[in-house]
Amino acid sequence: MQDQYDVIDKHTQSGLDLVERYIKFVKERTEIEQSYAKQLRNLTKKYTKRGSKEEPESKFSNHAAFQDILNEMNDYAGQREVIAENMMTGICVELTKYLQDLKGERKTHLADAKKAQQSLEASLKQLESTKKRFAKEWGEAEKATQHAEKTEADVNATKLDVEKAKQHSSSRTHTAEECRNDYAAQLQKYNKEQSHFYYTEIPQIFNSMQKLEETRIRRLAEGYCQFSEMEKRVMPIISKCLEGISSAGGKTNEKQDSLLFIEQHKSGFERPADVEFEDYTQGIKPATSDLSLYPQRVRPKLWPFSKKTKPPAAEDFSHLPPEQRKKKLQAKIDDITKELTKAQDQSEALEKMKGVYEQTPQMGDPSSLEPQIQETAHNIGRLRGELAKYETWLAEAIGGEESANAFNNNLQSGMRQSTRENEYEFDEFEDVETPIGQCTALYTFDGNSEGTVSITEGEQLSVMEDDKGDGWMRVLRASGEEGYIPSSYVNVNQ
Repeated sequence: MQDQYDVIDKHTQSGLDLVERYIKFVKERTEIEQSYAKQLRNLTKKYTKRGSKEEPESKFSNHAAFQDILNEMNDYAGQREVIAENMMTGICVELTKYLQDLKGERKTHLADAKKAQQSLEASLKQLESTKKRFAKEWGEAEKATQHAEKTEADVNATKLDVEKAKQHSSSRTHTAEECRNDYAAQLQKYNKEQSHFYYTEIPQIFNSMQKLEETRIRRLAEGYCQFSEMEKRVMPIISKCLEGISSAGGKTNEKQDSLLFIEQHKSGFERPADVEFEDYTQGIKPATSDLSLYPQRVRPKLWPFSKKTKPPAAEDFSHLPPEQRKKKLQAKIDDITKELTKAQDQSEALEKMKGVYEQTPQMGDPSSLEPQIQETAHNIGRLRGELAKYETWLAEAIGGEESANAFNNNLQSGMRQSTRENEYEFDEFEDVETPIGQCTALYTFDGNSEGTVSITEGEQLSVMEDDKGDGWMRVLRASGEEGYIPSSYVNVNQ
């Protein structure tokens, strides 16, 4: 019995140890998931631009697709957190509670078995004690009987001695019979207890422990299955995140991005007219030598670009090309219209509330709304004034576009005519400027606005002024034309 008790004790303890190991395993898995999710969130945060929705680049499909990928990855990280949370609450917490109950039940069953064993051992000791007493008393009774018989046979013994020996023998025999009866009763009791111990009590305890062990195994198996099921539950959402990433890549449209960029930066200037032939045989003295690569010449002041800084932004966006100016004005009008609508709705709500207060004074004081009503009315007036102002500028931009284009088309011929008559005034740069480098045109650029110069792809140019951080640089063509071009349109020769 003791061997079986120890074996069962050791086996059930190993089962408890396995449950504890599995709980620790799942806890470490949840820590890995949480760490992974945290790193993913930090990664998406690192590459997400603040205010990206307001940035011009966000309108391009390739930029928007990357932002969608970051959003999907953030959602993916959230699902890893869900897995960790579900495993912690559904497996670790529940198994920990179950383990405590299991330890308590096991301890109770082992204690009952030990108590039953101790009770049977105590009964056995009592049986051994009554047995020894019976054996002792029976031996004494036999000695007394033999002594009585010997005394009776002795001719020299008196009648009193014989009678006394017989009484002693009878007393010892009676005591031995009582011990024999006690031994028989104790033996019957022990056999009954032993039978109950081996056939009823211990089997019941061991059956309960077997049931407890089988329940532990089944509960642990459920925990094994939960380990997989909890991840399977979020797999549809994770699949949607991955599909969203693939969808973001599929939505990227290079042609649409190119057209959007062109639309955003379209200037609206008309292309310049052909350069007219200047006949120097009619007595006009050339200002420069055609054979000189870097001719000395006086140059008009370039606008809208200055030599050092760009012109300040105007409230009516007149510093922008016509097309860009119209877009900016229209966007401003849309924003003001939204604010005006919101202010008008607020004013209507305040007026309705004032009417309710006037009809039901207990709900509030109508005069308490006057400051808000006046402030709202003032705001509406201000917004209407701004709206009228920007609408006027937009009308001017649309109505004056044709005349502005006509002016740009005739600008070169007018300047040449003025030059012939020596009536055009020039603001000079330095008397002689030396190029600071050479560059090659990567793309063709049409310098439609004043201060710019047209270049063709592959053309060799002289760099007269570096990019000051505004994206433009001043160059000199071999023909003597000088002006500003986008810095990204050329490759500076090293």
